[in-house]
Amino acid sequence: MPSGAPRQSPMPAPQAEARPEELRTELAERIRRDGPLPVDRFMRLCLDHPVHGYWRKPDSIGARGDFVTAPEISQVFGELIGLWCALMWEGMGRPAPLRLVELGPGRGTLMRDALRAGRTLPMFLPHASVHLVEVSSPMRRLQREALLSGKGGQACAARLEWHETFDEVPVGPAIVIANEFLDALPIRQLVYRGQAWHERVVGLGPHGGFRFEVGGVVDFQSEAPPSDGAIVELRAGEEELLRALARRTAPHVALIIDYGPAAEAFGDTLQAVRRHAYADPLAEPGAADLTAHVNFAALARKVRAAGLVADGPVPQAQFLGRLGIIERTARLMAVNPARAGEIEAATHRLMSPAGMGQLFKAMAVRSPALPSPPPFG
Repeated sequence: MPSGAPRQSPMPAPQAEARPEELRTELAERIRRDGPLPVDRFMRLCLDHPVHGYWRKPDSIGARGDFVTAPEISQVFGELIGLWCALMWEGMGRPAPLRLVELGPGRGTLMRDALRAGRTLPMFLPHASVHLVEVSSPMRRLQREALLSGKGGQACAARLEWHETFDEVPVGPAIVIANEFLDALPIRQLVYRGQAWHERVVGLGPHGGFRFEVGGVVDFQSEAPPSDGAIVELRAGEEELLRALARRTAPHVALIIDYGPAAEAFGDTLQAVRRHAYADPLAEPGAADLTAHVNFAALARKVRAAGLVADGPVPQAQFLGRLGIIERTARLMAVNPARAGEIEAATHRLMSPAGMGQLFKAMAVRSPALPSPPPFG
């Protein structure tokens, strides 16, 4: 497992879950019939199986689930992103209408907090429609509850849409938020053996369990000379997203926040998290969250190849610090003195140089005609 804990976790409450026997059986039968599965195909089936996939679980995020993300740790995270979006809208010339898009919106917490903060710029939200790209029906129900309940819910309802893919978002100027989205997109893994790169695959062990194996030779040229046994990870979903962004002719910018190295790196970063602890990624398909690090150096190359511009990456602590997280935290503590310790601890968790503050990075991807956005420029 890689160092650090990208899926941040408090002590969870116990929960009962059925063992995913059905998916395990289906995968084993497929391997016996068709041969070992490439890692990306195995990962895709574990996450996105229409019946048993992990993304179909409604209770994956939060103290009673498997992991928590930054918006669940502190409301300040989503508020600062909402303010960033409002600043970007001004920098884009206040286009109307604006498509405010979130990829993989979780429980809707980030967008809820972002919209609340976005009201501080009076003309911003009236010109924006909100678009949530989400494949999971259970998660859509949670998002609807978060965004349409409480004060302001009815006003949001008139301009709130869900989509299966980013390509479905209507044309027009857009601001896209992708917090911990890329890490969940399936990866291929290639392993260097005998002076050649091979596909890493998932096969069946002698006792019926799943195991990693070395598959056929593939044509791949690495940026740096590898050593025997080196593993490189490829994520086609990044190219698909960038192509979709590049197809949009109106001005647009995407804010990507995820975990992974800023520089080139070899290594196996595939990991599983279940009940707030690391798990064997092959042990219980469909029962654990599967993710892998984002290689930001490789992502920046893909951005340039798509004809777009990348700003960053910068560590999350630097990004949030320049947006005023310390000042916003202090104000929040002042008006909530009974929760001051809790609020301060949550901000420290987001900013810690030994944890999320350094492990997570922020990158902006924008149309070439737009200026470098704050706080990158």
